[in-house]
Amino acid sequence: MKKLKNIKILAGDDKTYNNVRLPFEEKSLNFFNELSNKISNYKHIEKYPDLSSVAFFCRKANLINFKNKYLDNNQIRIGRGLVFHIAPSNAPTNFLYSLIFGLLTGNSNIIKISSKNYDQVKIICALINELLKNRYKNLNKFIKIIQYDNSQEKVTKEISQMSDARIIWGGDKTVEKIKKFEIKPNAVDISFADRYSICVINSKKFLSLRLEEKKLLVNKFYNDTFTLDQNGCSSPHLILWYGANLKKVKEIFWSLLANVVKKRYNLIESAAVNKYMLLCKSLMQNNNIKDLKIYNNSLYTLSIKKLRNDVTNYKGQWGYFYQYQIKNLKELKKIDTKKIQTLTYFGFKKSELKKIILNYQLKGVDRIIPIGQALDLDFIWDGYDIYSFLTRAIDIK
Repeated sequence: MKKLKNIKILAGDDKTYNNVRLPFEEKSLNFFNELSNKISNYKHIEKYPDLSSVAFFCRKANLINFKNKYLDNNQIRIGRGLVFHIAPSNAPTNFLYSLIFGLLTGNSNIIKISSKNYDQVKIICALINELLKNRYKNLNKFIKIIQYDNSQEKVTKEISQMSDARIIWGGDKTVEKIKKFEIKPNAVDISFADRYSICVINSKKFLSLRLEEKKLLVNKFYNDTFTLDQNGCSSPHLILWYGANLKKVKEIFWSLLANVVKKRYNLIESAAVNKYMLLCKSLMQNNNIKDLKIYNNSLYTLSIKKLRNDVTNYKGQWGYFYQYQIKNLKELKKIDTKKIQTLTYFGFKKSELKKIILNYQLKGVDRIIPIGQALDLDFIWDGYDIYSFLTRAIDIK
């Protein structure tokens, strides 16, 4: 047990432990299920779509699915020990997903979260503390959620030296900075660096939808993108349109989205200014832009002339999308790079998408999921099987 100095503890024990348990213990499953209920019943949850998402994820029924998938009676696995989580600054609820991964794999957890003043963080930490002080006191030593300034490198170094694993979220610069601090020789790092995501839509299938179905799909797209202002690594920046009648399809889709944005999205003044500056910069410096449409301050679309692997540099924020028409799914090969993380889709069969991956052995694309699920984290993320990384396999013959 060790007490860290110069940190702010938001939830959990003030001491640091290195205890291990078996994965998916009932107490942990029940803890997250109660937390799910408390988050779902928060009186202002409608203001925070990401709270609803994480509450849905950590309900027991969902976690049992992971348990059934991973637990194998023929193999013994146990937690690695102390896991140091460095949460990103652009996704307020990400730290809870990371805690779920760490606790359910049987580990003690220290979670460093951003110093940004997110309401979601305060809400979740208050509810966690409430549970830990009552029915789940025995889990207290497995959870420590902290804040400290990034300039306090001594704290990062100290925790790293104690850790048996690190989960580093937040992009290339964060990964490079954290990795300079050594960990134990047999410890493991899971690093989530900068990634880029895209979306592909079958125009014929979209046009065949009833109006209410179109609106539902557009709302799902909104959740994938505007929830985190397109800052999430899995939020698409480039929309690929496949099929005929594309002028009509795009006009319907973007107009419906503009209506959703008008009702649901609050574009703050500073973001509006930065977004316009980003647009001006793109138009002046990028010779691959052929068309621009501004639906309102909250929604820009830019059509590109050619599909090439430098499109991973075409990033928007606050409702700023690039788009391109493809003739077939084979064109994904043109943008194949390890930077591509998530491909969201509508109007295609899973078998069609699987065939593209297998036939062309793409270096990128770690996730292929329907529109509306871009922000849904999973134990398999960025090509890592987090369960396997955070547990030790014990061989008995």
